Amino acid sequence: MQTTIVIVEDEEDLLELIEYNLEKEGFETIGFLNTKNVRRVLEEESVDLMIMDRNLPGAEGSEFVALLRKEGIQTPVIYLSAKNKESDIEEGFMRGGDDYMTKPFNMKELLLRINAVLRRTKGTPSEGVVAYRDILLNLASREVTIEGSPITLTKLEFDLLHTLISNQNVVLDRDYLLEHVWGGDEVYQDRTVNVAINRLKEKIDPDKSKEYIKTVRGVGYTLC
Repeated sequence: MQTTIVIVEDEEDLLELIEYNLEKEGFETIGFLNTKNVRRVLEEESVDLMIMDRNLPGAEGSEFVALLRKEGIQTPVIYLSAKNKESDIEEGFMRGGDDYMTKPFNMKELLLRINAVLRRTKGTPSEGVVAYRDILLNLASREVTIEGSPITLTKLEFDLLHTLISNQNVVLDRDYLLEHVWGGDEVYQDRTVNVAINRLKEKIDPDKSKEYIKTVRGVGYTLC
């Protein structure tokens, strides 16, 4: 499974240069010029590492990472910043960084640091296969098949389906799902769960012939 790295850098030329070099090394990259849509991608996709500038429009990079950490998002972070004082570097680590590089920087060193952080943090994926009826979830590759055919799910949808399968014969209320799938962030509401469940149903049962997921009115959801 390809390693995905999110890069947040407000200098477009530098962002493209980093993306080019990482993709040449076999990484998949997702680039942003600010933090506006980063959180959504971290929730919905399987991201292995972030490279985060600090001097960003809208939200300072390390403050944004500190907020992610409070919300339970533990994606590893390498800061890549012109803030190069000893106090700046210390602040970066205190705000959830796993490594810190100052600008100007050497691309080869950045690649070495990326691989070092991934070795420490990625580790061995959870192994095994979880099954329910004709659905198979491979926890190592995060792949889903139904009757042997692959189904493409986002990270969020995979986690939601895994949670439902892990709690067969139990009705899971929306608060439980918000806590265990979304991390209990207070900005989410019941409608968030409803929308995600409906989206998941469309993907795993597009013709509505199997009815894997049952809605228990006023309570939550369970597998049929």
